[in-house]
Amino acid sequence: MVKSGWCNVARTDPRFRHMPANSSRNASSAPFRIGLATSRSHQHGPDSALAQLLTGSRHLIEQQLKPQLIVVGRTLDAMQQLGLLTGYPHIERFPYGRHGGLMKLVSRVVDADPARTLDAVIYLMDPVDPSSTFPEAVALKRQCVIHGKPFLSTLAGAREWLELEGMAAGAAPNPALDPTFNLAQEGIALIAHDAMKERMLDIAERHFPLLDQFAFRCATGTTGSLLNKLAQKIKGEEAGRNWVKPFLSGPLGGDAQIAELILDRQQCRRVLFLEDPHVARQHEADIQLLERAARTVTDYALCISDAECGERWLTLLHQRAALAKR
Repeated sequence: MVKSGWCNVARTDPRFRHMPANSSRNASSAPFRIGLATSRSHQHGPDSALAQLLTGSRHLIEQQLKPQLIVVGRTLDAMQQLGLLTGYPHIERFPYGRHGGLMKLVSRVVDADPARTLDAVIYLMDPVDPSSTFPEAVALKRQCVIHGKPFLSTLAGAREWLELEGMAAGAAPNPALDPTFNLAQEGIALIAHDAMKERMLDIAERHFPLLDQFAFRCATGTTGSLLNKLAQKIKGEEAGRNWVKPFLSGPLGGDAQIAELILDRQQCRRVLFLEDPHVARQHEADIQLLERAARTVTDYALCISDAECGERWLTLLHQRAALAKR
């Protein structure tokens, strides 16, 4: 989700709880901005991912969050053709992707001007669409990770993010989504690059009661071993020994093993993957494989790719899971 410590000022106004603590915005500023784009295959027809997202989250968008939507041209054309968010006043058109629309979204992610910067990006990507590997698509995700902003590339991820942020802003939870927040029936993968392993342990320790609710936890090699040692410290040696199921390390195929769980829709729909975007990664293909798997089952899986967003996501997930039990 967005940057850690979102909005410690303006606590009494739920419209601004999403904002980073280091944002230059204040309570008199406009609501936050979401960049929106979709691959072509996610735009066609009333059952498309775009239609499912905007129809299912329409109340949250129009009545609760009221974000400024900065929409790439072809995606906005599809919204108009499908009658999505008709009459919604807070929409800005960006050019078609081939005319620089995605490139402009990248620029807005890094823009320091609070009147221009994006707070989150929803880019529903088709893993078999070549545009998903274009430099601007890769850069869009990378800059979101660097700047601690949500990059939501699946229908499930975008839908969950809007649900959680709507709840944080005072909306009633959608009971139709309760089954996905029954963590006793859910699984989560916890993955961290070398430079992020200590951060993963810190996050896991502070959110241990939430993570302990999941029916299944898995991780790649070293991260899994470290998490099990943490669990032994918290739960005792016997109870914590197999708290996480460790797969192979990422370079040796662990990412692919977790990808198979996602593709088979077995046990694992959520992935917290703390990436280090500043180093060259010898197993880049394996990392892309895991993300591609999540996008292949776009209505099922989601992947959070940085620590700041993960902190916010886990905090709100804890609150939403508690409501689902009632």
